[in-house]
Amino acid sequence: MKIHGLMKMTLLDFPGLVACTVFLGGCDLRCPFCHNSELLDQGAPAKMEEDELYRFLSTRHGLLDGVVFTGGEPLLRKDIGEVMEKIHDMGFKIKLDTNGTHPDLLMELVEAGLVDYVAMDIKNCPEKFGETIGIPGFDVGNVRKSVAFLLEGKVDYEFRTTVVKGLHDEASMRGIGEWIHGAKRYFLQGFVDRETVPVRGLAPCSEEEMERFREIVSPFVGEASLRGM
Repeated sequence: MKIHGLMKMTLLDFPGLVACTVFLGGCDLRCPFCHNSELLDQGAPAKMEEDELYRFLSTRHGLLDGVVFTGGEPLLRKDIGEVMEKIHDMGFKIKLDTNGTHPDLLMELVEAGLVDYVAMDIKNCPEKFGETIGIPGFDVGNVRKSVAFLLEGKVDYEFRTTVVKGLHDEASMRGIGEWIHGAKRYFLQGFVDRETVPVRGLAPCSEEEMERFREIVSPFVGEASLRGM
């Protein structure tokens, strides 16, 4: 497996644990607000091979608790289960960041005991999903399947939305809340403009708007919080 980036230590990406974050290239969405647009292409130059990752982890026992796989979309890598199994056997817990478009592989990895925590992006309510991810007419069927699976509670998880002015509004938040009704936790993340964002001119919502959105979603979920504000 080709690896496109490694953050050697993070206290933020894996709730409650000290972890490293592995970045994998390739994504099947084209969100205009993507923070990691340099990772959209799976053919981008790799920073390391998986054997180098194993060697790195072998020196981090007692320093790291877990490994986060993010992207891009990690579930585009059909060999990710083999890599996760080796890392689990080394004694590390695993967190998966996913956009939910590959529910069958998500279920397979969870049911095999290879994933300890899942963070799934809810890009928008179903009606505005295609517009938000840059693919008009997108079929959200697989995303619905992933949401339903996580709501079963077979693995610890969170849902999260990066909120962008003009793409998200009160109706969006109500639709998201209805979609993930019963979820354990949901985070609204403020959009931050960066050079890597593919569409220029996008803006964050105000703190007041974000708090209003949180209030709208709160009745539907166990915990609704703002992140990065």
